[in-house]
Amino acid sequence: MPEIETIDIAIIGGGPAGLTAALYASRARAKTVVFESGLPGGQIVTTDWVENYPGFPDGISGTDIAELMHRQAEKFGAEFRSFAAIEKIEPHDLDFLLTNAEDEQVIAHSVIIATGAVPKRLNVPGEAEFTGRGVSWCATCDGAFFRDKVVAVIGGGDAAVEEALFLTKFASRVHIVHRRDELRATKCIQEKCVANEKVQFELSRVVTEVVGEDGKVAGIRLASTKGEPEVLLPLQGVFIFVGVEPKADLVSDLCELDGAGYIKIDHNGLTSYPGLYAAGDVTDSELKQVITAAAKGASAAFEALRWIDERLCSI
Repeated sequence: MPEIETIDIAIIGGGPAGLTAALYASRARAKTVVFESGLPGGQIVTTDWVENYPGFPDGISGTDIAELMHRQAEKFGAEFRSFAAIEKIEPHDLDFLLTNAEDEQVIAHSVIIATGAVPKRLNVPGEAEFTGRGVSWCATCDGAFFRDKVVAVIGGGDAAVEEALFLTKFASRVHIVHRRDELRATKCIQEKCVANEKVQFELSRVVTEVVGEDGKVAGIRLASTKGEPEVLLPLQGVFIFVGVEPKADLVSDLCELDGAGYIKIDHNGLTSYPGLYAAGDVTDSELKQVITAAAKGASAAFEALRWIDERLCSI
């Protein structure tokens, strides 16, 4: 039986948190491997334009941020194993045993969980049926398919309003549907939407059904949160941005989660299990931005390195 490979730090997830952790760990000459189920970059690659990342006063695309972070981590020796999703993490003495879908195994002295979060579903009739046929969670991916069409963006936070603005490049009309009577997005982003003649607001409304015709989205039913009559809004596309759910199942039996399923960490990124760290959108940190994910990734890597060094010194 072949010997199982041993590495210093395994990073699960290749978004901004995982990429920054990989940079810091590999610069410290730790044998660092990033396991990513897809291409590096995480959800940031679906963001058209980022205006609030320091050092880029004119903004930068999400794809470019991801590419620069990936390239920098690789430059210092981080290894990336894409399409190699880890399915199980188990304690192995003081180390961790990681197993992927092909039953390949790796032993890591420390693990950093940076698996992020996935968009929430509305869970209304028609949503699942018309996914990929008018229902989407990625305006950057699918916006070009709706040139000169009418679409709706569901949600009122920064992500929803930014995606609505992006969709105005293609769609003839963009309806922003939000359950409250005012948006939650940053005021400067809201102001851009208000000034855009293609944007129309459907406030104090919730989607009760995605309606289809000939196998494609044809409209959405909107109920009022203020007792007004239900309306049918004809359109061809629905983009859903109503929050995210953390991808913490991999370690749910190893470390403590909060009530919403996020991994609980201290200010250094340490979970409740020794040697296991977490960073980015999968954690209970309140502000979920590229810059905070990167900062938490750096902290987690620094602490993981110190954890390994202290163990070696005690041997």
